[in-house]
Amino acid sequence: MTAQILAALALSGLQSAPLAEIPFRIGENAIIVDVKVNGKLVSCMFDSGFSGAVVIGPHIDLGKPTGKISLKDFVGVFEANTLRVTQLELGALKAQHQDMEVVQLPTMDYTHSYGTHVDGIMGLEVFSPYVTEINFEQKKFIIHPSTYDISQVQPDGKKTFLAKMLPIGHNSIEMAVRATNGKQLILALDTGNAFYATTHKEVLERIGKWTPGNEPKFVGSSQVASGVVDSWSIVLEGMQIYGVPVESAVWDIIDLPSSSAQHDGTVGFGFLKNFNITIDLKRRRVLLDNFSGRVADEPEGEVGIAAVYHPGRERMVIVDVTPSSPAAKAGIKKGDYLVSVGEENLVKTTYRHVKALLEGKVDSEIEIAISSGGQLKRLKLKRELLVNRAG
Repeated sequence: MTAQILAALALSGLQSAPLAEIPFRIGENAIIVDVKVNGKLVSCMFDSGFSGAVVIGPHIDLGKPTGKISLKDFVGVFEANTLRVTQLELGALKAQHQDMEVVQLPTMDYTHSYGTHVDGIMGLEVFSPYVTEINFEQKKFIIHPSTYDISQVQPDGKKTFLAKMLPIGHNSIEMAVRATNGKQLILALDTGNAFYATTHKEVLERIGKWTPGNEPKFVGSSQVASGVVDSWSIVLEGMQIYGVPVESAVWDIIDLPSSSAQHDGTVGFGFLKNFNITIDLKRRRVLLDNFSGRVADEPEGEVGIAAVYHPGRERMVIVDVTPSSPAAKAGIKKGDYLVSVGEENLVKTTYRHVKALLEGKVDSEIEIAISSGGQLKRLKLKRELLVNRAG
């Protein structure tokens, strides 16, 4: 928290000692925190886009299921078993766990998905009784008492921004994002989304950032909870995200309809990591403190490959090759195996890790090895900026 914000709270008489400070780790574009659930210590990815309390894989026995729940991610809806939370602790904080449930998703391999040891997901419900600061700068949650009133802060519009939650999404943080023409999107604050920001083509058409009938030149794949989906990237200029001016940034567009009629997408880790974020669900306010001095990363070059681990084949399978990309021009095809990237041999790794290995400075080169039709091929590819322009 900056000195300016602390001074404003002190003058209002509402600054007080935090209830708890809980350290977290940064995984592959994710927050990882240790939590004790029903007496078992587990590592969870914090997902503010998940309205519930905890999702845990089947490898940890927390009790017998007592019910079922329907869940939705960005594009799909699915069902899972639930059981009651009898204890939930984050360091020194004994969370108010009454009526909370553990969701069990037996098909999820969290450690593989996030590239570090992860047993499950912790959602927004855990922090709903508190004023919670996600301090990316110091890598910790700071739990403030309810008297900590961030609505008293006068933001400067340069480094500090105070956003109001919209009167929708009772169990999510839905706020306004605006284009230069004044048209509005409703995007959820979602720490569980690894992207910068994500929406749909139909939304771009509605706000005048994409011409109906046009098709993107570069189309690839992205991974969401419900699987791998077609997606493409676009440079959006002059957007205002939660009141923060963003001159230019690369957004990801999912080529499927949203699972919610009131939901245009999410603002993800790529944007949020630049801010210390204080969330007050009861007062419906979010305070953003831009400690990093950045609002977006420089766009990176790609080669146009998406690969995921196939358990049956025990290899990394190329599931998508972007048309007109360096990979497509080199003859790489969907179904080929990705053997190595640079000096790293790939056996079982994550979609995100492979993506990070393949990305780099535009016009830089990367050596890869693939197996195609039983033949090993070594190729040198030049990374290109595979993003579409608004139109």
